[in-house]
Amino acid sequence: MTKKHPVLCLAILGLCATPAAAKDRMTVNPDAVNTETILHTWSWNFPEIARSMKEIKDAGFTMIQTSPVQRSYAPEGSGKKLFDEKVTEGNWYYYYQPTDWKVGNAYLGSRDQMKQMMDSAAKYGIRVIVDVLPNHTAFDTDAVADEFYKAVGGREKMFHSNGLTPISNYQDRTQCTLQGVGGLPDVNTENPDFQKYYMEFVNDLLSLGVRGFRYDTAKHIGVHSDPVDKAAGVKENDFWDVTTGRKAVKGVRLALPEDSLFIYGEVLQDIGVPEAEYADYMGQTASSYGHVLREVLEKHTAKGIDLKSYHHDAAPEFLTTWVESHDTYANAHESAHLTDDEIRQGWVFLTARQNGTPLFFSRPAGSTRDNYYGDNVFGKRGNDEFKHPEVVAVNKFRTAMAKEKEDLQMSDSGEVLLVNRGKKGAAIVNIGKFANFVDLPTGLPAGTYRDVVYGKEFKVKGGRLKGIAAPERSYILIKK
Repeated sequence: MTKKHPVLCLAILGLCATPAAAKDRMTVNPDAVNTETILHTWSWNFPEIARSMKEIKDAGFTMIQTSPVQRSYAPEGSGKKLFDEKVTEGNWYYYYQPTDWKVGNAYLGSRDQMKQMMDSAAKYGIRVIVDVLPNHTAFDTDAVADEFYKAVGGREKMFHSNGLTPISNYQDRTQCTLQGVGGLPDVNTENPDFQKYYMEFVNDLLSLGVRGFRYDTAKHIGVHSDPVDKAAGVKENDFWDVTTGRKAVKGVRLALPEDSLFIYGEVLQDIGVPEAEYADYMGQTASSYGHVLREVLEKHTAKGIDLKSYHHDAAPEFLTTWVESHDTYANAHESAHLTDDEIRQGWVFLTARQNGTPLFFSRPAGSTRDNYYGDNVFGKRGNDEFKHPEVVAVNKFRTAMAKEKEDLQMSDSGEVLLVNRGKKGAAIVNIGKFANFVDLPTGLPAGTYRDVVYGKEFKVKGGRLKGIAAPERSYILIKK
């Protein structure tokens, strides 16, 4: 990553290179190996991220994902707390409510502060992904900037014809793509004026050095097989063609080749979602796999549960995986009750695997299982779990296993999980509440091995790995 990217002017003039052909993200390549990891710096502001970049690098992460950086809903008095029951000092979901597509908001910081963060990322070789959410605006449509309304042709051009009607059936694709998610006003993403304004924002981010995007509520933006909002004058669902650089809009095209960027969509799995069509444009979230993994962690056993499959039709090398996301933690608190130890064991197993690109959600500083928001300060760095020795060890293990295929093994009780990577390494994860004997097949050559974190000794003889694993602890073994 370099600090300067003089591409914006070229993009606006429509002078980018011819876009590449669509990538096949559905056919599994058994030789594909993913090596990258993402740290989701969810509650962190730009200065905190910049200050922490060396620690992020030293922890073995290769990418960070920021929260939304565009101008956001910010009523008077907000921006102080991640969550306020009285709704006077702000709530985390405010920065998921765009009011304009310009860089900088009250939560993460200014454009200049983002530039400083990007310089720090460049210094340490960390790729930056930005969470973007073009599907909706703020609840309060009066808070949306006049400039934004003017750029898209006025208020009547901003939303789909039923965009102010909340979705009642999320399995109905007409409602899912043309009505409001959680009541948020649904933007007419097929409006060329909106597309142009949004793409200028995207290209501005690329000029700052951003090299990837997470598309929030991506499954709520239609693909070609979805219903077309003819009442709003829409002729085709071409938003994804524009945002991935396949076509220009009013002289503006994605400023860098799509295949040079890490782009994935929050396409939460459900009945009727056209995952294959979304795969034509981008990677997707393995949300069902996250549910399965959390079930295993809650039960402290994987017995009778399929942990090998990613529970998705797309090829696993194009999936973004997680133990938990900001939504499962902060929205429905679906995962917030899991202890840091449990989350960490899930992370080690997930990250030791051959495929998927794992995302580590940084929980708020001071958070406990009784107080999910901890110190409850907007912008503050998350807790130190991202640099726990086990997290660091598996992140670096993942990079070191760049060419090695996986072999998954499990004890009869389902409490000990083993991820073998060829003949070069292995990750042992005891998700049980008690110590367990390890006696499982491995590809490691015969010999004595010491775990890189705790120095715990394990032995390999006759193709079997043996030792004792402490409760809720992981061990990383690497052939010297």
